Amino acid sequence: MIYYVYDGSFDGLLTCIYEAYYKHENPDDIVSMDKLDENFLVQRYYIETDRSKADKVYNSIEEKISLEALKKVFYAYLSELPKSGICILKYLRIGYKIGRQVDENLSNDAVLAIDKISHKVSIEKHRFLGILRFKMLENEILYAALEPEYNIVGLLASHFASRLSNENWIIHDIKRNVAALYNKKEWIVKEMTLENELIIHEDEEDYQDMWRAYYKHMAIQSRKNLKLKKNYMPMKYWKHLVELSNL
Repeated sequence: MIYYVYDGSFDGLLTCIYEAYYKHENPDDIVSMDKLDENFLVQRYYIETDRSKADKVYNSIEEKISLEALKKVFYAYLSELPKSGICILKYLRIGYKIGRQVDENLSNDAVLAIDKISHKVSIEKHRFLGILRFKMLENEILYAALEPEYNIVGLLASHFASRLSNENWIIHDIKRNVAALYNKKEWIVKEMTLENELIIHEDEEDYQDMWRAYYKHMAIQSRKNLKLKKNYMPMKYWKHLVELSNL
């Protein structure tokens, strides 16, 4: 088996697509370095990220297939799911042949896989747009922690840069130790690990207590439906919801 191995970046993945496409090679998988398992049956080719090659693939997806296809490829990359890299390559090969009609070809396994993966990432993104909870820190920076299944911090950042444009904030994926940081002008995503315990603003605990009281008051005890609640908001997200803590 032949694996293409890259540095984990989107540019790195697109460079792998370039190498496979223009060298007419058929790797069995495209894997990020941090996801690579030891397997003596695998022959590894380490692909060095090349921004110019990545840009060519990026532009060709938009021009020869569609902007929607580019979005699906990016969302599939953010999923970090096993085999997503090789699914992207197979999807794009079909897309380059038939153009923007590629997404109508759901009878093809690769097209269907990318459609399902990108849909899962999109659902989680929209879910967090509604349930992300910020805390005011002592230095008046808004801080939100989350542990998403997929790597969606960058997708959330563009939304909150618009919605909370007059605030300094941090959206911290503590599962991956990465965070989006915004300074009222622009946002970036970088590695972040908490060295010390966060110091909460003196008014924040009172605000959280009022929010919990409001949530408890609005809940109609006789109409509680825990199963339905879990469907709309899976329990894996409850940990960082203010209204569901200390109740």
